[in-house]
Amino acid sequence: MTLSNDGEVGPVLVELSVVEQRYQAVLDVVRDGMTVTEVAGRLGVSRQSVHRWIARYRGGGLGALADRSHRPASCPHQLDTAVEARVCQLRQAHPGWGPRRLVHQLGREGVVVSRSSVYRALVRNGLIPARPRRRRREDYLRWERGRPMELWQLDVVGGIALSDGTELKALTGIDDHSRFCVAAGLMTRATARAVCGVFVAAIRAHGVPEEVLTDNGKVFTGRFGPRPVEVLFDRICRENGITHRLTAARSPTTTGKIERFHRTLREEFLAGASFDSLPAAQSALDAWVGEYNTDRPHQSLGMLTPAQRFAIGSQRADAVVAPALPELEPDRRAPGQWVTRRVATNGIVSVDCQVFSVGKRHAGQLVTVHVSDVLFEVWANGALIRSVPRRRRGVVRNLRAHARGSLSDTG
Repeated sequence: MTLSNDGEVGPVLVELSVVEQRYQAVLDVVRDGMTVTEVAGRLGVSRQSVHRWIARYRGGGLGALADRSHRPASCPHQLDTAVEARVCQLRQAHPGWGPRRLVHQLGREGVVVSRSSVYRALVRNGLIPARPRRRRREDYLRWERGRPMELWQLDVVGGIALSDGTELKALTGIDDHSRFCVAAGLMTRATARAVCGVFVAAIRAHGVPEEVLTDNGKVFTGRFGPRPVEVLFDRICRENGITHRLTAARSPTTTGKIERFHRTLREEFLAGASFDSLPAAQSALDAWVGEYNTDRPHQSLGMLTPAQRFAIGSQRADAVVAPALPELEPDRRAPGQWVTRRVATNGIVSVDCQVFSVGKRHAGQLVTVHVSDVLFEVWANGALIRSVPRRRRGVVRNLRAHARGSLSDTG
């Protein structure tokens, strides 16, 4: 009730609740005989809503006109409770596993579920924060070599702790094409002999790669010292016909795959781990590397394991067959021709005044070299053993002539 300025009683304004408004609409139709169209037009709702209120009132009385949940009665694609519990269990046991890895693991267990369902289950249970979806750029390309054993990335990593406080170092190496771990050897100090011992063991176990990529550490190269020298690592590469490539200064992304491997190593193997001795640490590391190579799926490989990708690429490489060679030796200066050379005792071959190594393991062997304008391809026993970029014609000869002229001038 309200009072006007002259003291008279004014009209009373009462705000009806939603339930009361619906009840009044039902009474207008049922008791007063108004049409559903008239009532819906007065309230600004659809005729279907008025019919629904009448049906609910007749079935449950005034209480049935209250607001109801809009949640659907059923959801065909809802994640099963047991599967959601398994998702949470796997995530808690492996905090680094994302939805894609969890989907793959559930598939191994015979459970087929979508990646988005797993993501929503993780968000619902507070295991990951909700974030906007980011789509990969369509023009994104991942750089990698085309087949196994074409390039190894090698690096030294620390942080392996013993119980007595000693910190161990490790030389690690992965195949650029397959992410297959080819080397993981521990040492107390990263000396040249210790690093090269792990490198030689990797070569004996997996074969000789065409190229290796390392940083500019002193254990890998002596090219940038005050007096450039050939260190043991470079010597091993030269004698085995391996091209040793170096990263640019302060460019760790060049060896991004081995750096990413180190991150996985720290998160899954070294996190909070301590070992009693170097042999114990090496044994544990070997077991983890075996699981990494053969059991752990890799997202960048389409959820294949590195061992599977390595084997697939090796089968493709084995399918390469040497072309038929002419019986007579053609002119070695003619582009696109074949020449025959005998490998020297130090693994060196010389073609068109360009000297390169094919490895001491081929010493004394006859090899056939395909000479093109840009490349030397060395074949032995029907297999391609080395490809070497060809320098411009006359460059080597001119450099040697210039060097001889400089010596004669100084004499």
